[in-house]
Amino acid sequence: MKKLLNVFIALIILVILTAISGVMYVVDETKQVVITQFGKPVGNPITTAGMHFKKPFIQKARFFEKRLLEWDGDPNQIPTKDKKYIWVDTTARWKIVDALKFLQSVNNEIGAHARLDDIINSATRDTVTRHLLVETVRNSNRIVEEVKEVGKDVIITDEALEHIEVGRNRLEEIILHDAKELAPKYGIELVDVRIKRINYVKDVRRKVYDRMISERKRAAEQYRSEGQGRRAEIDGQRGKELKLITSEAYRQAEGLKGKADAEVIGIYAKAYNQDPEFYSFLKTLETYKKTIDETSTIILTTDSDYYKYLKSLKPVK
Repeated sequence: MKKLLNVFIALIILVILTAISGVMYVVDETKQVVITQFGKPVGNPITTAGMHFKKPFIQKARFFEKRLLEWDGDPNQIPTKDKKYIWVDTTARWKIVDALKFLQSVNNEIGAHARLDDIINSATRDTVTRHLLVETVRNSNRIVEEVKEVGKDVIITDEALEHIEVGRNRLEEIILHDAKELAPKYGIELVDVRIKRINYVKDVRRKVYDRMISERKRAAEQYRSEGQGRRAEIDGQRGKELKLITSEAYRQAEGLKGKADAEVIGIYAKAYNQDPEFYSFLKTLETYKKTIDETSTIILTTDSDYYKYLKSLKPVK
């Protein structure tokens, strides 16, 4: 039993000495390793996870990432094809695909970032200088999309105030394509390049703002013109309907008035036929009331029919 315990202790000591001497090392799933001997790489990179062994003291394990890494460049002032200076800030994602070549060319991630600065900034500068300012800002020629329904037809209004041929997304693809051609010699693969931010220098910013204001005013003027046309159409339709309603109302009113006048005439005629003398007497009194007042002076002959009812009156005793 004591002998077995001594063997177990010896094994533990051996493992500890092995670990201390650097014979054994563990590769994580996210890492890859290049073994160097006296500073020079030996063998192929180790990309499989697990426990591995190397020669103690004379060999060293250099660990590198297998995951995606981020590169964030400094903003650069670049002139566009139309001679307008802008600040372009780019970012990228990359990974180490050949650890041995990576170690031999750039040594570590700091060196890789320096190489990526040159590669991506150069590709960005070449791409931006070959295109107009508007290409770096916009992705399409559609700034206003308006759908108006007229009856059963649908009209889509497109307005491209300044035509573009490429667009910002396509510029990013060109930058990535150009930069990808140089990256492999460093054991690097560029996965993606994006324009993170674009700032205008002062005089360009003022011109851009003026152009934006002009574009919006032009679009607003188009809306006003369309609105005025629509208003005129509505006003014309309203006037037409109003005339139609007024004409119909006038026709109905005249019909009612004619019917009422006919009824009045019929009533008058009926009353007159029942007692013509009494009807004549009433109409004469109405005439007196309307034509004679306290300020009126009338000179008539004694045989005038105007006073025929007055002449027939007998004095009251």
